[in-house]
Amino acid sequence: MADKKQVEAGSDAAVVAKAKDFWTKYNKQIMIACTVIIIAVGGWYIYQNFFKNPKEAKAAEAMYKAEEYYRMDSVNLALNGDGQHPGFLRIISQYGGTKQAKLANFYAGSCYIKLNDNEKALTHLKKASTNSKPLQARTYKLMGDAAGDLGKNSDALDYYKKAASHFENDQASSAEALFMAAYFADRVIKNTKEAIDLYTELKQKFPEARVGGERGADLADKYLAQLSVYSTKD
Repeated sequence: MADKKQVEAGSDAAVVAKAKDFWTKYNKQIMIACTVIIIAVGGWYIYQNFFKNPKEAKAAEAMYKAEEYYRMDSVNLALNGDGQHPGFLRIISQYGGTKQAKLANFYAGSCYIKLNDNEKALTHLKKASTNSKPLQARTYKLMGDAAGDLGKNSDALDYYKKAASHFENDQASSAEALFMAAYFADRVIKNTKEAIDLYTELKQKFPEARVGGERGADLADKYLAQLSVYSTKD
């Protein structure tokens, strides 16, 4: 028993000696690493609570009037403000990096489409970002509209397809975007195979969704017939 205790004591002493040796060799590196971690965590906390969160709150407060003008279809006031309240453009420049600024880019892009300035519309819509899937799908749809008007046909088709697939729970919007993609492939790009595939997808995925007052399946069948396709698998 005594021998066993001596062996254990010797083993513990060896462990302690190794630990002391390790500390002697690497204490500076360990202290530096700990200091870096403490500074990083502290910096993150300060940034979140004293800069980012207050900036987000101010941006959200600034948005309400611009959004109100947008709903009123007062496009210039929504973009540029009224002298007392900022418009979307100022919110984007003043509160860059915030969620509200990314949302303001969506509104600004939509406003520029209404003003038929599709270059600026596309620039802002590319910078737009939101956690709302319906709104992101809408963003892709508007990007398709802007790119199509600019003659960027391949991009327009890709954006319409993204709009159709991004949030399929909204069947009406997804079906509309998918029809736009099919029609664009059919009538603008003149890619018959792509058009047939997309019209068929519309019929199969959204047969009951209303697009322009028609059932998705009926609308797809009508355009497929024009392409000499008279039956597709439901």
